[in-house]
Amino acid sequence: MLKKIQVRDLRLGMYVQEICGSWMEHPFWKKSFTLTAKEDLHTLQTCGIQEVWIDTGKGLDTECEAIATSQEEEQQHIEQELQLAAQEEIEPVQRVSIRQEMQRARAVLAQGKAAVTSMFHEARMGSAIKISDAEPLVDEISNSIARNPEAFLNLARLKNADNYTYLHSVAVCGLMIALGKHLGLSGRILKDAGVAGLMHDVGKALIPNEVLNKPGKLTDEEFTIIKDHPRKGWEILNVAEGANGIALDVCLHHHERVDGNGYPENLSGDKLTLFARMGAVCDVYDALTSDRCYKNGWEPAEALRKMAEWREGHFDERIFHAFVRTVGIYPTGTLVKLKSGRLAVVVEQTDKGLLTPIVKAFFSTKSNEPFIPQVIDLSQSPEAIANIEDPAKWGFDLKQIAGV
Repeated sequence: MLKKIQVRDLRLGMYVQEICGSWMEHPFWKKSFTLTAKEDLHTLQTCGIQEVWIDTGKGLDTECEAIATSQEEEQQHIEQELQLAAQEEIEPVQRVSIRQEMQRARAVLAQGKAAVTSMFHEARMGSAIKISDAEPLVDEISNSIARNPEAFLNLARLKNADNYTYLHSVAVCGLMIALGKHLGLSGRILKDAGVAGLMHDVGKALIPNEVLNKPGKLTDEEFTIIKDHPRKGWEILNVAEGANGIALDVCLHHHERVDGNGYPENLSGDKLTLFARMGAVCDVYDALTSDRCYKNGWEPAEALRKMAEWREGHFDERIFHAFVRTVGIYPTGTLVKLKSGRLAVVVEQTDKGLLTPIVKAFFSTKSNEPFIPQVIDLSQSPEAIANIEDPAKWGFDLKQIAGV
């Protein structure tokens, strides 16, 4: 039986099914494990995590009465939260198809990777970086987002463990711009938000590679080193040519939480700016959906639902709702089962509503056979999404199916 308990009620011998918080806030690289070491118990109770799921069928139960609701009830609450975010109307925009934009988005992404790689190299060498040099790239990313956000954002998500550090910064830049547009930002402020996304992790240039890319569990000392990257980044940007307040703010505060349990300054509530709150959401989403040296990325829809679970205390509710409208309740790349029993991958969002994206159907669960792929605009079809599916269960390569 699964139970959600407070970390203070953990004891040795329990089976930790899942830690209820961002994996970036604790040094545990395994999703599930039996709690056997006192050091691990101490780390869980002191790293800022508030709750965990335990499986009483695989380990010890609590000595006190169960505290939380069932996982099914929790999931219902999460779905209600996402539906609430979808209620606001999406303003129609003029844009090209994802296929038309894909080639240009690839070129911009390659340009972005080269620019961030160079920037990190300059920082490691102790040279002052020039933020103004990044502005033309941010303009190109912004233009691609305006033409069709799914093309660039979907390509930016498909990174591997080797190029994660660099492409993560490019992806967060794109997410900050897309989110900023949904929040009504424009002009110089929107550009500065994009620059902030591109620069937010520059402090990782000064983190030893053996710590940054360690495939296994981090020690407490290594986790402390990792948590110092926002301050190191702020120090780099503070002497950079063309630095602006938004970039400095997002760099230093993108790991803060609205409940004050983030780092490095434990800021909370109104002390966190709009841009720091945006940075927190964009950073976590891209990190969760990316392959890392110590974990495979989660599917976009799974990541979004986990973020909805964490939103209280972690994210600003208004910003998170805007982010859901930015990427969609069924983000591009999500495998879904339609009510007809067909499997489909989400290939594009529309301005008709978050529940009716464009999908590519390709497999029948009734006959257990593939068929010639069919693109369906759910906003103009009697077909509808029944539920989300796990690609690993079916053994599909969604990148190839989606054509990205």
